[in-house]
Amino acid sequence: MSWFLYVIECVDGSLYTGISVDVQRRFAVHASGKGGRYTRSHPPRRIVAVQAFPDRGTAASAEHRVKRLTVSGKLDFCRQNPPPS
Repeated sequence: MSWFLYVIECVDGSLYTGISVDVQRRFAVHASGKGGRYTRSHPPRRIVAVQAFPDRGTAASAEHRVKRLTVSGKLDFCRQNPPPS
């Protein structure tokens, strides 16, 4: 089973980063207000990046690296990893 790192753009323009095995389902949970604490107060607008990984450990390591990026670094990551159409 693949794991995915995803980045969500929130309605205020901020970016939220997470991991999941089903990005669309996880986005729906965030959108319903039952996702992470951050997306409860910053409602999600759209998925702006997705990257696949072979297992949870590598996805979590990548999530940690992306969360430490500057805003411009995160935007670069999003441009390089657009979600599938």
